[in-house]
Amino acid sequence: METWYYEVVSIDGDYANLRRTDVESTELKLVARALLPAEIYEGCSLKYEFLQYFMV
Repeated sequence: METWYYEVVSIDGDYANLRRTDVESTELKLVARALLPAEIYEGCSLKYEFLQYFMV
């Protein structure tokens, strides 16, 4: 299983925009907040592993 790292760029209501930090990318990924840890904030780092997001 792969592990990917993201930064929370912005939070807009029930969604958050994430940018990958483990590879060069300017693309944003829109993710429902229900899939993310409740304590996220703009600028925090996340790890995606085993189909779940974790705060780093």
